[in-house]
Parts: sequence; structure tokens; C-alpha cells
Amino acid sequence: MALTAPPARGKQRSPMGRSQWSWAWIALSSLAITGYFVGQYGQGTLDALAHQHVGLASTYAPQAWPIQVAFYLHIAFAGLALALGPWQFSRRLRNRHIRIHRAIGRSYMITVAIGAVSAFVMSMFSSVGFLGFFGFGSLAVLWGWTAWRGYRAIRQRDVRSHQAWMIRNFALTYAAVTLRTWLGVLIFAQVPFVHGGDAFNRIFAQAYAPLPFLCWLPNVVIAEIMIRRRGLPAMHISSAAAIEPAGDIARA
Repeated sequence: MALTAPPARGKQRSPMGRSQWSWAWIALSSLAITGYFVGQYGQGTLDALAHQHVGLASTYAPQAWPIQVAFYLHIAFAGLALALGPWQFSRRLRNRHIRIHRAIGRSYMITVAIGAVSAFVMSMFSSVGFLGFFGFGSLAVLWGWTAWRGYRAIRQRDVRSHQAWMIRNFALTYAAVTLRTWLGVLIFAQVPFVHGGDAFNRIFAQAYAPLPFLCWLPNVVIAEIMIRRRGLPAMHISSAAAIEPAGDIARA
């Protein structure tokens, strides 16, 4: 009887290896964007930066001081959330240094809470009007809500639900990265087709318009796919009849 040797698998990359590479990419991109968008607003006042056309400075420089305070709170605390978030998903840190994991988690929750409230205030004054309010406002509400659900789950010692909610939450935190990625893609996609003296302003305006929703909706879908693949509690859409107790159906 001839024996057939199994195919060599030495060159296959293990799921653990892919996971480590994915985590490294997310951590590095998060730190890069944190340094970029926090650093650019630390170079002067909003008025000075507005004259230099830096980021969102021209949108919020004319606003009242409480709105400007919300702007700076969001920049600082959303930046911290983006920098801290990836470390919550480090298995080595979670398994070997649980106290550090918990300390980072508490800090992350605080930064998300402040970042979400300030983001909702900012959404009312978005440069893209109602589209910005509904898009960025929804993002802010969901960002705070998923953090609360994750916190409540771990307080109830429901670790699996906590992990699922924190994946959803960081997917929303990561919108800071995907927003800038989509912005670059949409700008370069228009360059060959738009010409004229104010071409860049038109290109930028058209590229930025869909971002209030585009920066986070795909992230939520990807997060839910990851949750299902890991066997964690996933979101389900059920009709009222489907969740009605069996006894009530029998009595109807």
C-alpha cells in the first residue's frame, strides 16, 4: 500500500500571524493619524490656522467659544482614544498584564465619552450642513453608545459580549483613519476630470461631502463580519412576531 505524504504547509501563514500583522497595521495607522491631526492644530490659534487653510480650522474659527472648546476637546480626546484603542486588542497585554489592560480600558472609555459628546456638538456646525449633522452626529451617538454597552457587559462579567461591543466601538474610533483614507481616494479619483482656477476647492468639497457616512458605515459592516467569524455575540434583526413569547402567540 502506497502512502501519500500530506502537502507541505511550511510556507502557509498561520491565522495568528495574519492577526498580528493586522493588529500592527491598525496600531501604526492609528498612531500616525493621531500624530497628524492632533499635531496640526497645535501649531497656532484657530484664527491663525484658518488663514492657512489648515484642516477644519476655517469651519470652527468663526464659532462661539463653547464650540471652539468642544472642537479642541474632540481633537485631544478622540486622538487619545485612537492611540489607546489598538492596545485593548493586544492578546499578549491582556493575558500577561491584565491590570495594564484594565487601566488602558478605563482611560479609553473616558476619552471616548468626552470625544463623543464633543463630536456631537461639532456635528451641528459641520461644513456640509445637515449631511454632516446626521452623518457625524450618528457616528458620535453610536460611538458613545457602543462604549457604554461594552462597559456594561464587562461589569456584568460577560466577556464575550464585551469583546463584541468593543470591536464595534473601535471600528467607529477608526473612522478617523478611514475618513482620511477615503478623502485621499476621492480627491485623486477626480483629478483627471476637474479643471479650472478653483479646481482643488471643488474637488475637495465633492470628496468631503459623502464622508460623514462613508467614513464609518463600512467599518461597522467589517466589524460585524469579524464578530461573527470569531463566534462572538452578533447583532440580529428580528421582527416583533419572531421575538414574541410562544405563550402569547398561542393565546392570540
